[in-house]
Amino acid sequence: MFKSLKIGISGALGTQKSETIRSIIEKLDEEGIDVGGMITEPIMEDNRRIGYQVMDWSTKEKAVFAHLDLESAIEVKGYGVNLDTLDEVGVKAIKKAAEENDVVLIDEIGKMQVESERFCEMVKAIFDVNKPLIITFEKKSRNTLLQDLRRRDDVRMLELTEVNKDLLPYKVVELIQEELKGDVK
Repeated sequence: MFKSLKIGISGALGTQKSETIRSIIEKLDEEGIDVGGMITEPIMEDNRRIGYQVMDWSTKEKAVFAHLDLESAIEVKGYGVNLDTLDEVGVKAIKKAAEENDVVLIDEIGKMQVESERFCEMVKAIFDVNKPLIITFEKKSRNTLLQDLRRRDDVRMLELTEVNKDLLPYKVVELIQEELKGDVK
């Protein structure tokens, strides 16, 4: 069975993965390629990160899933994590993108997100969907899910760096365009 292109974008903390993803989405949109899925955004206050929200890219629905002031049984790097909002917004967005969009986006597979069993199951399942997929994750992350994804033969791994951050969006768009044109044949 043919499997679509899967692109993993890694980068060290602070390499502007979110900005790069937005640039990729913008360029794909200009080409008429519909992207759906989940975006993780920092919540900033006085130039300080105080939490994270998850957003359904298609509907723009947002929910706070990690915050310094959030009391939770699950805590990662001092942030309380609300897995229910991640599942309700993020997992739902990924599932919907697999059904309705040209390209599926999962930004980001990180320490907080992998605390959700539903999220991890969705990520594993999405690799069997015959659509291009873009995932992002922190370069040094060692969680089991990412180690498994890195070992896959069907994932094209790209590292975001200061040197290539301006060119990487063009490369990803080119790869996806080639993939989608191949589907038409």
